[in-house]
Amino acid sequence: MAAEPLTEKEAIITVENLEYAYGDFKAVDGISFTVKKGEIFSFLGPNGAGKSTAINVLITLLALQKGKASVAGYDVTKDPQKVRESIGIVFQEITLDRDMTVWEILEFHGKLYSMPRTERRERIEELLTLVQLESKRDVRTKNLSGGMKRRLEIARGLMTRPIVLFLDEPTIGLDPQTRMRMWDYIKNVNKEGTTIFLTTHYMDEADQLSDQISIIDNGKIIISGTSWQLKNTLGQDIIYLETSDNDAAVQLLRTLPSVKDITKKPRGFLVSVHKDGTKVLPNIIEALRQSNISIDTVNLKKPSMDDVFVHYTGKEIRDDQPGKNGFISLRPGGS
Repeated sequence: MAAEPLTEKEAIITVENLEYAYGDFKAVDGISFTVKKGEIFSFLGPNGAGKSTAINVLITLLALQKGKASVAGYDVTKDPQKVRESIGIVFQEITLDRDMTVWEILEFHGKLYSMPRTERRERIEELLTLVQLESKRDVRTKNLSGGMKRRLEIARGLMTRPIVLFLDEPTIGLDPQTRMRMWDYIKNVNKEGTTIFLTTHYMDEADQLSDQISIIDNGKIIISGTSWQLKNTLGQDIIYLETSDNDAAVQLLRTLPSVKDITKKPRGFLVSVHKDGTKVLPNIIEALRQSNISIDTVNLKKPSMDDVFVHYTGKEIRDDQPGKNGFISLRPGGS
């Protein structure tokens, strides 16, 4: 059965009420989402959230148990072969033959998919340039760095010009500098017209790369939107406070019209505000002063994806460290 042609704004991936269980453990619990053609879409969540299981259903490695899913216009159950012909995949684990050269890896993959020789050779040259591995073409993969191996796996995934490229934690284990370079390669692939489906547990990766983000935890999608939309749900700015009486301070500040939400932390609390925090902060300080509540610590920052994740899942990504993670440190009574 042929798939209907996809227009520019159509969903290239659709998932409805997808569930998948390993015995009594439900790894994916009734998720629904769409990915538009040409997007970079991210599943953001911790290890064990259900990201890889969902991907494995979409790429037909796992049989669909419950719900509906289609990729590139093909139903994953009715047309699994057509789905496989439409996608490229880069798994978490490196799956390269250690004794083959960079060129041989791509040549073998092209032969595996019966690509004509001329087309295969032209595509290899294009991809070596794209991922900047021209000078490594005759190097055996066992002698490549971790970042080079990832780039080679992306090139291999693109050999057949897939409509959708699935990247499952593509930068895991890479150093920060290599990760940022990898982001550039992913963006270049997307500019070629390939839709990217990315899973990651790196907040900054989802933030910097994605057109759309779905936060997934315990098998459920918690919230979806653009990076800006997700951050905006927390307010324009976030103020961290530690006071002489946190409970009284929280009760008082909840009455201020500029305050959107307050979240208690181990030593203090976070105040999300509707307006520019630098303009709201003096009012907060004055309100607390008039109630004889002294301020021990004040920090101000813009909402981050870390804040969004913690807010909606209730889980800390890292230890609470006031003054870090983008906060501007302010000391009461100081300059």
